[in-house]
Amino acid sequence: MSAARFDLPETDAFTRPYWDAAAEGRLLIRRCAACSLAHHYPREFCPGCWSEDVRWEEASGRAVLYTWSVVHLNDLPPFGDRVPYTAAVVDLAEGPRMMTEIVDCPERELRIGMPLRARFRTEPGGEPPVAVPVFRPC
Repeated sequence: MSAARFDLPETDAFTRPYWDAAAEGRLLIRRCAACSLAHHYPREFCPGCWSEDVRWEEASGRAVLYTWSVVHLNDLPPFGDRVPYTAAVVDLAEGPRMMTEIVDCPERELRIGMPLRARFRTEPGGEPPVAVPVFRPC
């Protein structure tokens, strides 16, 4: 029996469109029809005006680096096999901030404001396998 993958999201009826789009290489965000605020992580209400009239919208996948931390030690599976990795917060072109990982970029090249593009890493262990958005330099 394999160990539980606590690093994978639990998909439910509400988040299924997000994860289905990710599996197709598309990043979705939510936008409020009442006040136009775009937000991420997906919520059933607008964090700005509390309206429940929020809808899925495909994001461009463009972002800039807001901040990061390079993790050199993590003893929790499966992260220990990934070190070092770059945990980051990015500003999506549509406005929301998103926690993510930066890939394909040496630590010495990271810069606040550097342009990034979403890509998707397929993680085995989910049923079906889960595609997780990560970002790399443009």
